[in-house]
Order: sequence, then structure tokens, then C-alpha cells
Amino acid sequence: MTNRIRYSSGSGRSVEGELAVPVGDGAAPGLVLIQEWWGVNDNIRAYADRYASEGFLTLAVDLYDGSVALNADEASHRMDGLDWNRALDHIEGALALLRAHSRSNGRVGVTGFCMGGALTLAAANQLRGIQAAVPFYGIPGAFDASAVEAPILGHFSSSDTWATPEKIQAIEASLRGFERDVRIVYYEADHAFMNMSRPEVYNASCAANAWAETVSFLRQHLSA
Repeated sequence: MTNRIRYSSGSGRSVEGELAVPVGDGAAPGLVLIQEWWGVNDNIRAYADRYASEGFLTLAVDLYDGSVALNADEASHRMDGLDWNRALDHIEGALALLRAHSRSNGRVGVTGFCMGGALTLAAANQLRGIQAAVPFYGIPGAFDASAVEAPILGHFSSSDTWATPEKIQAIEASLRGFERDVRIVYYEADHAFMNMSRPEVYNASCAANAWAETVSFLRQHLSA
């Protein structure tokens, strides 16, 4: 189960998140999990626990300070009002906490869904020392492929009207232009197909495939 913790952001602000620690006492790779536009809700906590069960020291960053959107209008308003520089500062602190944790093997990755997927790519673009990045159906407004160091595995819907295949293909082409390690997988599923709490969009088959690919990728790049 996740535990609510408080820690320092990159700039020293006091921020919060939910930490899930793998069983045992051995060194584990660190993983920052970035929320959807809803906030850190039960779905995000469940994924933090799932990652921990696979051996990842997982910190779900809470960019809404404990608040959770109850409907799409509220979620959209919160996402549109989010200060992305502060969000990246929050993520930078999470990366530092995981590297320094007593259970850490010193390697860290980033993943996230929807808004969190966009922030995953933004973090890979703007923050240093990330060993793996796995964005799910989200893209940032600005992206400089030349600044990316981490290998990237992206999961996207082939029919998404927000993180469209055309926009993803442009990002992929720019990354390949700088000889970056990138692989994009498209799924015949709706946006948010990984969200287990939303049966109207959740796709169990696609989610299972994406999960297996993600765990394998993270183990490959985050193992000491």
C-alpha cells in the first residue's frame, strides 16, 4: 500500500506524494509516477502498488496537493491551470528522493498517463539523470529532442484526438533525427485505455500488453 509522504521539490518547496515500497530489503530501481488530469486517485495508487509489486520503488507525485477532480470539466480546468515549471520542479525533487532512498539502486525512471504522459516527455526533455521514460498517451506543448538523454518507450492510441498519431510521429521523427533511443507503440483503443477505474475506455487486452512491455523496458534500463 502507498504511504503519504512529504519531501522537498527541486527548488526546496515542501510537496507531497504517495510512496510504494517493494517487499524485502534489497536495492530497487526508482520510478516517478505522474498522475492523469484527475489527480492522485485510487487508480494512480493502484498503479503505484502494481509497480512496487514488480520491484520498483515508486513515488506518485501529487501535483494537486491532495485534491482530486470529480468530473472532466474540473479535471480540464485543473490541467489548464497547472504551472508546468512547478510540476517539473516537483518531479525533480521526486527523482532526488528516490535516488537517495535507502532502498534505491541509484537509477530512476519516469512514467505517467495522459497529462502525466506529457509531463513524462517534458521531464525527459528538461531534467537530467533519468534512465528511462515511459509516456502514456500524452505530449507536451514544446519538445526539444536534442536535450533528451533517456531511452523512451511510448504507448499511444491510434485514434486519439488529443495526443494524435501525427503529433507523436513528429516527436518520434525528431528523436530519431538526433539518434535517440525511442520506440512508440500504437493501440487500437481509446485514450486512457490503461485507466482501470473507467470501464468505458479501459481496454484490458491493450492494457495488459502495454504493462508487460513497460515492466520489461524499465527492468532493462533501471537494473543496476
